[in-house]
Amino acid sequence: MTRSTDLIHHPYTPPAEFESPQVGVFKASTVIFPNVAAMRSREWIDKSAYTYGLHGTPTTFTLEERLATLEGGTHCILTPSGLAAIAHVDLALLKTGDEVLIPDNAYAPNKALAEGELAQFGIAHQVYNPLDVNDLADRITPRTRLVWLEAAGSVTMEFPDLVAMVQLCKARGVLCALDNTWGAGLAFNAFDLTPGRGELGVNLTIHALTKYPSGGGDVLMGSIVTRNDDLARVLKLSHMRLGTGVGANDAELVLRSLASMPLRYQAQDNAARLLAAWCASQPAFSQVLHPALINSPGHVHWQQLCVTPHEPTGLAAGIFSVVMDERFSATQVDEFCDALQLFKIGYSWGGPMSLVMPYHMASSRAISTAHLQRGCVVRFCMGLEAVSDLQADILQALQAAQLQS
Repeated sequence: MTRSTDLIHHPYTPPAEFESPQVGVFKASTVIFPNVAAMRSREWIDKSAYTYGLHGTPTTFTLEERLATLEGGTHCILTPSGLAAIAHVDLALLKTGDEVLIPDNAYAPNKALAEGELAQFGIAHQVYNPLDVNDLADRITPRTRLVWLEAAGSVTMEFPDLVAMVQLCKARGVLCALDNTWGAGLAFNAFDLTPGRGELGVNLTIHALTKYPSGGGDVLMGSIVTRNDDLARVLKLSHMRLGTGVGANDAELVLRSLASMPLRYQAQDNAARLLAAWCASQPAFSQVLHPALINSPGHVHWQQLCVTPHEPTGLAAGIFSVVMDERFSATQVDEFCDALQLFKIGYSWGGPMSLVMPYHMASSRAISTAHLQRGCVVRFCMGLEAVSDLQADILQALQAAQLQS
């Protein structure tokens, strides 16, 4: 053979015995079969073999298995983002004439997807009050096929009665899916919400791996996890048809970060609690929203689910929001955010840098928010900076924006 052909078909293969702390990165679109019989007999859906890069490699299979274990499930599918995971669930499980219910405090793109593409496909939706199980019960109809749950709620951090809502969905024969990005598989087990009292759990979770599992603010990825074999097959086959795969290098980065995730989650949780408690003493903030604070909406439900003998103080992520005193205008609140130096203005969370974002909730909620004080909402997402430095940053920004009494 010529040298150019040798470069492609060289017979050397490295020895098989190699082990290191990190999983190897296998990049492939084409997967080589030893013969036609193998090509025709291989099955990717149960992870017993490889057929095409989009359907899995040793790298992505390993990440999926670890994520399934993390969240308490048995099957996992990777998607290009957390929103892609939400969209995948909707597209795989809903059809024209069906209806999906979404909590009013859900991640906003979840509702936007329902208002846009799902509506175009003839799939209806309703939003429900996340703090009122009876409201959810009243909205379930014979058309309802899926209920989305979120704990804690996006931006305003309400913690719903997950146990009661899952019990309701089971009784009505409706699938329930949890956006588990906040809990990250650490704060509670979504597939076993009542340990020791009979298994009660959601049908599936989605997780924006972009946040805590990545930990670097540099990877977009999502996952879908379930314990149900039949449901997993439906989701996997839809995944094959939609072709929403992830890159091997991104999978490598998440795998590398997973081992430190519990430590980072705990550190950011501790920082958020300390800073939230301090913010509660500041006159500029009329309300502090953090599930572990006794006056935060849904605190009792967080306590019942997340405080356990193993975690006597519970886990609550590294995020909290404040409601600015209503005497401050939206312009003043924006000036406060602009004056922050360590908190950078940006979406997402779970990375090493602390983030801040102002919100005008009136334009994004369909249901009364009487449990919230009037005023603009500002969300703080903890990074890994010293809490004392973050506290000083908020204080100087309040003074710079002239919001200190």
